[in-house]
Amino acid sequence: MADSTTNDSTMVSLGKFKVGGYAYWAPAGTTLPTNATTALPAAFKLLGYLSEDGLTIKTDTGTTEVKDANGTTVMKVITSYAESYQFVMLEVLRAEAAKLRYNTDAVNGSDRKMTIKHQMPSGEVFVLVFEIAMTGDVKDRLVIGNATRAEFGDRQVHAGDVQVYDVTVSANDMGNGVTAIEYIGVTAVVSESSAVTEALTGKVVDQVNAEETAEPAEETPAAE
Repeated sequence: MADSTTNDSTMVSLGKFKVGGYAYWAPAGTTLPTNATTALPAAFKLLGYLSEDGLTIKTDTGTTEVKDANGTTVMKVITSYAESYQFVMLEVLRAEAAKLRYNTDAVNGSDRKMTIKHQMPSGEVFVLVFEIAMTGDVKDRLVIGNATRAEFGDRQVHAGDVQVYDVTVSANDMGNGVTAIEYIGVTAVVSESSAVTEALTGKVVDQVNAEETAEPAEETPAAE
């Protein structure tokens, strides 16, 4: 499809997250996804709900400014670039969320039953993936391949507020100066005639990930 040459309101999108899973993390070295739709490997663990503020992408740049003898700026260039990602996890009883906040080796146990050691985080490297559902059935997958903990927000403990883990993660160099990769793709749509054919052949298409699975065909009753 050719790129639009006029203003197009369908190119405008909200930043909702995919229903059922907003954010996932995995150990360093895990194979990274290379598109917006393929199912994530089993190594990626769900972090649970994020707060209503969603995800904040922060950019920090350094610049060098060159002026001439009269004080006029003749050149200004970006000399450094960094990104960080801030989000608030709501599921404090989820073990994976606690591990991201406090460090993998600081948490023992499972959901709702664990021991957490509050300590200085190490330089543990991990992978982060955010699954965003853009307007018009468009998927947006944000991959941070070299992430480390950078900052933590305050944790309020009282009856009037929900418990949260407020974390800011640094997106470090993944190679060639890349801090993150964003994959945007349209969800596969199966036509009615195609769906009928696939049903007859015992195949089902996952509308989200466009993956084909086989279903056993029904047995035809023997003639009496």
